[in-house]
Amino acid sequence: MNILVPVKRVVDYSVNIRIKPDGSGVETANVKMSMNPFDEIAVEEALRIKERGEAAEVIVISIGDAKAAETLRTALAMGADRAILVQTDQPLLPLDLARVLKQFAAQENCDLVLLGKQSIDGDNNQTGQMLAALADRSHALFASKITKQDNGWTVERETDRGTEVVQLTGQAVITTDLRLNEPRFIKLPNIMQAKKKPLQIIALDELTVIEGLDTAADAALQQLSVAAPASRTAGEMVADVDTLLDKLRTQKGLLL
Repeated sequence: MNILVPVKRVVDYSVNIRIKPDGSGVETANVKMSMNPFDEIAVEEALRIKERGEAAEVIVISIGDAKAAETLRTALAMGADRAILVQTDQPLLPLDLARVLKQFAAQENCDLVLLGKQSIDGDNNQTGQMLAALADRSHALFASKITKQDNGWTVERETDRGTEVVQLTGQAVITTDLRLNEPRFIKLPNIMQAKKKPLQIIALDELTVIEGLDTAADAALQQLSVAAPASRTAGEMVADVDTLLDKLRTQKGLLL
């Protein structure tokens, strides 16, 4: 069994996000970039499954510009066997990402696709679900524990009402949550070894699925502008509850 793990290059979670002066997007020049944290958890879980002898190969894939190869090298340094970069300078919508992933999951004979539940830049939380629907695979979202069974997978997931256990059979898609594991520390020898591992680069235009994608000006969803959240105003201290209620009623219109 092979496992496909999609990974995305995003602005590092520790960076203070800045908007470009022209409002066209988030500033990424000279900004620390890293693997999406949820994807890193997915890579770690795939490696643990392989180390238990339950998978033969872990393949990581990224869809993005040439710099996404750095993220793939990080996954290879963690222990992934090989990597695929679908290179494009055009951002894709979650549905289009799912279409590309569907093609490679079938092409690489991957019975399991393991990916982060969402990326910390778009926060769409859509790609995993769309991939499962397009590929007609069983799926489980927000996994906090994954166990291999003879005929599939048992997945524990946390919900607002407690823990839910989902039984998957056949080919599957699983998205990972924060509680699933703690990604391993990458040692220097592993970083050096990762440079020798296979990294295949394929232009998006070369894929057969390109005809169904919404690219460039034809995209169904267009980003018009990006703006930072409004700054919070300073709070105001009041003497007592009656004063608070009066201000809420007269100044804010929150009470009748």
